[in-house]
Amino acid sequence: QVHVVESGGGLVQPGGSLSLSCTASGSIFSISDMGWYRQAPGKERELVADITSGGITNYADPVKGRFTISRDNAKNTVYLQMNTLKPEDTAVYYCNAVIKTLTGDIIHEMDVWGEGTLVTVSS
Repeated sequence: QVHVVESGGGLVQPGGSLSLSCTASGSIFSISDMGWYRQAPGKERELVADITSGGITNYADPVKGRFTISRDNAKNTVYLQMNTLKPEDTAVYYCNAVIKTLTGDIIHEMDVWGEGTLVTVSS
């Protein structure tokens, strides 16, 4: 059993900053990609940013230059630093991790999602 838990959401004024973190726990063999997605009211879930185990990052165009994703492999944790926040960044932010578990000599890979944390950008 593995899961990921997000923290750090909240209310922030436009132009402000907020930091999210997400930690994976359980019977983890390894973690490959970790990422952040968001879903605004009435919209589909979309990728915000992701990062490989080697540190290669990828960002959605709307957040490039404002958001920074990073991870600490030793802590199974991914972070999202969000700067110069805009009202359109308001959404529930979800953590995702591609996690391998080992049962006997069989490796299972699963796509694990957190329950989400709400980020509200408003004056």
